[in-house]
Amino acid sequence: MLAFAPLRGAVSAAATVVTWLADTLHPLTGGAATAAAIVLFTVAVRLLVSPLTLAQVRGERRRAALAPQVRELQRRHADDPARLQSELLGLYRSAGASPVAGCLPALLQAPFFLIMYRLFSTNEGGIGLLDERLAGVPLGWHLSDGLTGAAGPLFGVLLAALVALAWWSSRRARRAAAAVGTVAGTPTEGPGAATLGRLVPLLPYLTVLVALVVPLAAVLYLVTTTAWTAAEQAVLRRPQAAPVEVR
Repeated sequence: MLAFAPLRGAVSAAATVVTWLADTLHPLTGGAATAAAIVLFTVAVRLLVSPLTLAQVRGERRRAALAPQVRELQRRHADDPARLQSELLGLYRSAGASPVAGCLPALLQAPFFLIMYRLFSTNEGGIGLLDERLAGVPLGWHLSDGLTGAAGPLFGVLLAALVALAWWSSRRARRAAAAVGTVAGTPTEGPGAATLGRLVPLLPYLTVLVALVVPLAAVLYLVTTTAWTAAEQAVLRRPQAAPVEVR
């Protein structure tokens, strides 16, 4: 249990911030103050971790630039896995890249997202966050509690937003993979590449499945963070213009 003490402390601190935001926003948003605080707090945390996201995208671009050479090495050493691994490591090292460079920023972001999910899916922060309401629906309300009153339209709008965002992200992932021949900077050819290429476009829909079983507060968080991720994809992962060759 002691291992979770730091997590509880972080969740409690985050709960204090959300409470302060809700109190500050109350004169403007009234009964929706806590819901607005959830949205603003999520945006603030995403801004905080945006340098890590930028580092992740840069790592993906470095690996994507090496994709043609990686495919050539895979073709040349297809019958010698050990030689292929050695050549790939040498290629990444010489280019100042790493096949796992994109993983570290993602891992560093994980604690932030764990804290936010814990805060918005339980009352662990000790502030009764899930007892607050949005449009008369408690933030602790689950889909399994029923869709009577305002709960049906509210969950319907939020789930529709998540489905639309998932569809957009999935479609964009497929287009990006087809255009540059990589998935998250990894070549779409080679062992396991076909499976990876089919799996990655489906990942955005996991958010919709999670939203079906978490309380309303967590659904608000999911919609906000997913919309932020979609915006980041549009800005940070937009196609790079090819350099103009001067003759």
